[in-house]
Amino acid sequence: MGGMDIIAAGLRIADPAVPHFILPSSEPGKLIAAAHARPDAAAREGLERLLASIKAESDLALFGKLALHWDVKRLLKNAQLVADAHAANPALAQRPVEAPIFILGLPRSGTSYLHRLMTADPENLIPRNWQTMFPAPRPKDFNPAKNKNARAVDRQFALFSGLAPGFEDMHPSSADSPQECSEITAHVFQSLRFDTTHRVPSYFNWLEGHGHDAALAYHKKFLQFLQQGLSGRWVLKCPDHTFTLDAILRAYPDARFVIVHRDPIAVLGSVAHLTAVLRRPFLRTIDQGEIGAQVAERWMQGANLLLEFDHRADVAPERKCHVHYDELTAAPLAAISRIYAQFGLREEEAVLRAVEGLVDEKPRGGYAKHAPYRLDSFKLNLPALQAAFAPYVTAYCQARH
Repeated sequence: MGGMDIIAAGLRIADPAVPHFILPSSEPGKLIAAAHARPDAAAREGLERLLASIKAESDLALFGKLALHWDVKRLLKNAQLVADAHAANPALAQRPVEAPIFILGLPRSGTSYLHRLMTADPENLIPRNWQTMFPAPRPKDFNPAKNKNARAVDRQFALFSGLAPGFEDMHPSSADSPQECSEITAHVFQSLRFDTTHRVPSYFNWLEGHGHDAALAYHKKFLQFLQQGLSGRWVLKCPDHTFTLDAILRAYPDARFVIVHRDPIAVLGSVAHLTAVLRRPFLRTIDQGEIGAQVAERWMQGANLLLEFDHRADVAPERKCHVHYDELTAAPLAAISRIYAQFGLREEEAVLRAVEGLVDEKPRGGYAKHAPYRLDSFKLNLPALQAAFAPYVTAYCQARH
């Protein structure tokens, strides 16, 4: 999670009696100066829009104010580190990111589970949580237990789980587990992840109008920085990529896509609940009805975009592989084999054994079983949702690809 690098400090001083005048600044210029950063115009505009939206629309808790300062400063420092590396070694930008695989799908549909299973193949390059906190290439023989940055991130996850009860059950994570691309694009403040942890409707509307080309251009530079000295293909995942497909295709014209499907009615309550869990440490007030409406509207749009993407003539069918959640969870090895066959990738027996080991180690990815989250807790109307999602459900959740 973004901002976890300040949790330990936050726990020490996140007391309502602490005077607000001792809080560090959240003004864009001061944060940029404190980070010794030189963001380009697009990143600076994103930062200014984000901070203005948070100031006007998010009722930050004291911890949220601390987290915002240190999260933004960390992102600025990381982005400057990547920019300096490119400036010092222009060859980084000359090495292509060839035919990356993007995993798409509604949240809570098994995309994180699939992303984790893909780590079984050493030929797959996958961004890890610690790499977005402390950017660096991940050597093939990497051992997180012996890496101080990875150990620090694991401690931060443990602390965040204490601040956000239920997070670990809903999204089990470690320093070396796969990270979503929204954390990469957050470094230029053009990321939909801020809309999950904060209430930022004006920032969200600005980003939708602004587009995602600058974010994906930075995304590519970040991957080029991470892949130095390594070989392999990138496997990337983020439900938000559903809304950035045009920008992805401009940045990566040869990209391939795995689209994971699940009945939206089975996931919307979980998505809304996770959003509330993630916002709770940062905000003083949570409006569950507003979250429910936001999640439903957003993923109605997302479902329709996935339907449209399936029929796009400029992305050949052989570059798309559809997988259903039930197939993935019931027979993960078969699902992996079908993805590899679709993309003409060599399937090693050792990889299949490694996938099997991951499945045995954490069935269903380590996600806890629980009763379905109540839709009415988020003021969601079941018949209205069923009608809105009917085209998507008919296409992908009845007739299987």
